[in-house]
Amino acid sequence: MTTITWPARLTAAIGATLVASALTLAFTGPGAVAAPAVGGAKSPTAVPGDNGDVKIHNSTTPVADPRNEPHVCVFYLDAFNFDPGQSVSWQIKSWPPTGDRSVVTSGVLALDSGGAGFTGDMTLPNGHYKLLWNFTGENGLAKQKVFWVACPAPTPTPTTPAPSPSGSCTASPSDGCTPTPTPTPSCTCMHTPTPTPTPPSPTPTKSHHPTPRPHPSPTQTVTPGPTGGGLPTTGWPLALIAVAGVALLGTGSAAMVAARRRRGLRSR
Repeated sequence: MTTITWPARLTAAIGATLVASALTLAFTGPGAVAAPAVGGAKSPTAVPGDNGDVKIHNSTTPVADPRNEPHVCVFYLDAFNFDPGQSVSWQIKSWPPTGDRSVVTSGVLALDSGGAGFTGDMTLPNGHYKLLWNFTGENGLAKQKVFWVACPAPTPTPTTPAPSPSGSCTASPSDGCTPTPTPTPSCTCMHTPTPTPTPPSPTPTKSHHPTPRPHPSPTQTVTPGPTGGGLPTTGWPLALIAVAGVALLGTGSAAMVAARRRRGLRSR
């Protein structure tokens, strides 16, 4: 009896221990699965340095106007909401269907403490163009804008007629009569007056709002990792431990029952 029941009891004890260990790790161990955060994945945040934008403006558009104007004649580049003091390098290329992608003009621009700035007025031959805007701290491709330059045809200037030369008047005597000397009449010649040019109206100066634009600080949700030096035990490892424990426990119990039955049969 001792030889048969000792392995059975040991097997049942090991199985019970494995089952208890699996349950303990599943509910109270450091590797217990944490509940998912409400809202799913982390919310996207603005990448530092890429939160600004550049606009194409007609020369008469105020710098504080946030619109983009893709059809211009005389224009300038206007930057909004970049990081304070960023340095910008830009270039404009002639672009299909009218251009061949060659660089037609370029420049650099230092933004102010509010992340804003603008270039001087410029113009280009009529056609299609593309702006490429690179800056310090950018992530990925440059900011881009496509636009058309379409200036009206110049109005022809009317030609002023030349003034006629001064003339002289003479008196002729009547036929058969002795002419009486008379003073030579004077002739009045009409000249076209020269128009007085009108002084051009002063060009208004552009300036951004004095109040710096606020830059929202990017926020990021961080899920803390498990504490302690142990590795988390989750999923199928716990299931394997539990199955092994149940199998050993069942095997030991069945062996013990079989041994008791054999002992009862022998004692009869």
